[in-house]
Formats: sequence, structure tokens, C-alpha cells
Amino acid sequence: MKKDTLTVKFTHMFVGFTLVTLAVTFVISYFNQMHLYKQQREESVQFVASYLNSTFEADDIYFVWYQKYFLKNSDSILVPYDFDDLAIQDARHEYEDCLSKDFPGKVLGVDLDFDELTENGKTTYEVYSHEFYQAAFDKANDIFDLAYTYYVVPKDDGSDDVTFILDCKRDEKAVGGKKYLDLGRTVTFDRKNHKRFWETWDSGKKSGGNDVFVKDVGKTYAYYTPVFIGGEKMGVIGMEVEVSTITHAILVATLRQMLLIALVLVLFVGFLLFIIRKNYIQKLVYLQRAIDDYSRTKNSDIAYNLLGQVKNKDEISMIMSKLANMIYELRNYMDHLSKTRQDLQKTQKVAMELSELAVQDSLTGIRNKRGYDKEVRKAVQEIADGQTNIGLAMIDLNYLKKINDTYGHDKGNVSLITLCQIVCHVFDHSPVFRIGGDEFAVVLRGHDLEHIDELVEEFNQKLKELQDNEELKYWEKISAAIGYAVYDPALDSDFDALFKRADDAMYKNKEAMKAARE
Repeated sequence: MKKDTLTVKFTHMFVGFTLVTLAVTFVISYFNQMHLYKQQREESVQFVASYLNSTFEADDIYFVWYQKYFLKNSDSILVPYDFDDLAIQDARHEYEDCLSKDFPGKVLGVDLDFDELTENGKTTYEVYSHEFYQAAFDKANDIFDLAYTYYVVPKDDGSDDVTFILDCKRDEKAVGGKKYLDLGRTVTFDRKNHKRFWETWDSGKKSGGNDVFVKDVGKTYAYYTPVFIGGEKMGVIGMEVEVSTITHAILVATLRQMLLIALVLVLFVGFLLFIIRKNYIQKLVYLQRAIDDYSRTKNSDIAYNLLGQVKNKDEISMIMSKLANMIYELRNYMDHLSKTRQDLQKTQKVAMELSELAVQDSLTGIRNKRGYDKEVRKAVQEIADGQTNIGLAMIDLNYLKKINDTYGHDKGNVSLITLCQIVCHVFDHSPVFRIGGDEFAVVLRGHDLEHIDELVEEFNQKLKELQDNEELKYWEKISAAIGYAVYDPALDSDFDALFKRADDAMYKNKEAMKAARE
């Protein structure tokens, strides 16, 4: 079988289609499963946040006492570095024994306030509370396989610093030869890299997004939940999860899916190729040979052979029939038609080139005054039809005469081209015209009209950047005045009135620039 036959090409096409389909399906499946994985992680984070938050809320005033004392006395609180559930129970018994000894028969929070406790009572309460909350954070972090879970309180000094109260990544300190938790660590959460954190704290609501951090283990996504007790904003629970680039399970599942799809596609494509070859390609091969014979011999008898192959009304049979009818006419008119087509193409090409040159500025490549006049006629008709969402910006290059006289017209051309490029870049949704030696016009529409103030500011900023660039030559540090007007039926009787207002605004800007220099 020849390599350029239709059967081979169809085979290559279907093989390519199969490979592309598999590749696209693989990518979609892979990213879909990764998205589901991330979504599941986010749901688990939200669940953990709700659980930890409910733990704080359930303790109500007891948690408030714990946090306030912690923030003032974290350096003196000695919480063992390693503790388990039994140690937590021991810490609770020690606190209850101390309370019973100091205040027999009284219950904290019922008939006894936290401030009334002795210093030893406060310390034992704090150790027990911290171990209890820390255990809750550690268990949640391990069970849901989170990268990092913590609870922080922003400082009230206006800085970006936060104090870590509960931290699954424990720091240790040694006191009397024993290991204790190093509590009250202060860290700077700069607002640029912790945008969602500060949104959560400032608004008191869960942020709609997450902060992304690139670490040695890959990317981590941080989610935040504010903590309120009795309507008072206390702090923020932070949780970070790792979303791996790809996991073995996801990759294996995707590959298995691809193999199954590939098998189905191969069977389907093979059957489809068989049907196409039997019912269509063989007819096309005969048609091709007939055309080749006619091209070689110019024998009109081939038309009779083609008509003999027409046995039904499918598309290829109809083509054979029409082709047979055309062969007779084609022989007589081929040369004439070919010549006519070539002449027409040449005429169209010349006309197009002349039309483009007629409205194109030879220096900048944008449309010239003639092109501007054409656009104005279009705008006038739009206004007459009630389409008044249009404006006009006028830009005038400063010091062109000085540049031409001092440095030469070639440098003046550089200034004009530089200004043209800036105008076209800033107003990239509107047509730009060079209507004079140093004057440009922009017919404002759509996006540019709606954002004209922002675009004028951007235009002026770009010119300022050029003027502040010490590496540029004088003629490269261009200066230009800009003014604009938006069509207003109450002010503009026609487009000329709009032009005058825009031109006046430009000259006012020019005068203001001149006054500023003086």
C-alpha cells in the first residue's frame, strides 16, 4: 500500500486522533483527579477547623482566661515537651487538687473567677489547658494528614507580627535539665505573602481563598478560620495542606483508564476504516484514476466511464456524475478561466495595496489623516443613528521642532515613532491616527472609552518613565500633551464640537506642562 493513499492518510489521521484523544483525556483525567484530591483536602481542612473552633467555643470563658494569661506569661509557663493522654489527666488532677486546696468547695467559673486564683492555681490551670488544646491540634493534624496546624493571635501594636499559642511544630527549651515547650513564639506574617490570613483577621470571616507557600516538600496551601468567643475576636486557626504534583495511586488509576479507552478506540477506528474503505475510498480511487487519465489525455470519453460507475445517490456518486458533465465544458473554458482568475487576483492585489497605502502613514505605519477622515465619517453616521458611546483623545508631541533643528529629522522621527508605539500600546482597543506632523488622534470606543482616565494616567506614567531614564537620549525622552472628550449630546452638536473639546483639553494640558516647567 502506497504511503500517500487515502487509506493510509485516514489511518494516520485516526491514529493521530486516537493519540490526541488519549493525551487530552489523560491530562483532563489527571488534573480532574488532582482537583478532586485538592477539593477533598480542602473539605477535610474545613472540618478540622470547625472541630477545633467548636472546642474553643465549648470552653467559652475558660478558653478566654487561658489565652489572656498565656499572652502575658508564656515565658513562665512550663509545659512538658513530651506528654500523652495520661499526662494530661495528671495535669488536670494537679490543677483540681490545687483548686480544692486553695478554694474548698468552690468551682471555677461558677463562684470563683480566674483572677482570684493563686499564681500556682493559674499556672497549673494553664499547663493542663495547654496540653489539652495542644493534644486536640496534634490529633487533628495527624488524623487528617495535614502539613501544619496552629493557632495564632496578631499583636495589637499595628505590626505584622503574630504570637503562636498552639503549634504542631513544637519548639523546645531546657529548664533544670528537663525539656519543655518553648511557648509564645513571635513570627512576622508579612501582608504580601499572608494576604488571606490578614483578610481573615481583619474581616473576622473565613477568606474565600488560601495563601500558597513553596517549601522543600513542594507547595502548601494555607487556610484560615477566625475564632470568636462571646462575640470577641480571639485569634486565627491556620492549617496547611500539601498537594503533591502527582501521587502513585492517581497515576496508576489514570493509566488504567487510558488503556481501556485506547482499546475501545482502536477497535472502533479499525471498524470505521474498514467501512470507509469499502464504501467510499474505492470509489474515490476510481475517481482519482479517471481524473488522472483526463488530465493526461484530455479524452472526454472518460465522462462516459464515470457515469457508468454511478449506481446510487451517495455524495461520491453525485460527484462522479457532476464531474462527467463538467469535463465537456472544462476542456473549452479551462484556459480562459485560468487567465481570468489570474488577472482578477492581480487586480485585487494592486487595488488592496493602493487602498492600504492611501490611508497609511509612511513613517509610523498607522492610519493617516485620510484614514482619520474616513473614521470620522463612520463616527458621524453612528451618532446620527443614536450610537453616542464614543470619545476622542488628542495627543501632541512636545519639542519636535527643537529635536529636528538640534539633532536632525531622523531623531525627530525616532521621537514620533516612540510616541506612536506608546499611544498604540495604551489605547490598544481603539483606532489611532497620525493627523499632523506631531499630532495623533484616538477615536475612543468600548474598553478604552470606559477606562479613559486610567489609560491617560498609564500614558503619562509611561512618558515619565522615559523621562526619568538617564540612559536614554534627549530625543528618546519624549514629552507629550494629551486631552480627551467624551461625546455629550448636551455639549456636542456634531463631531466637530467633540474634536474642539478634545483639542482644547489637549492644549490646556500642554499649557499646564509648560507652566510646570517654568
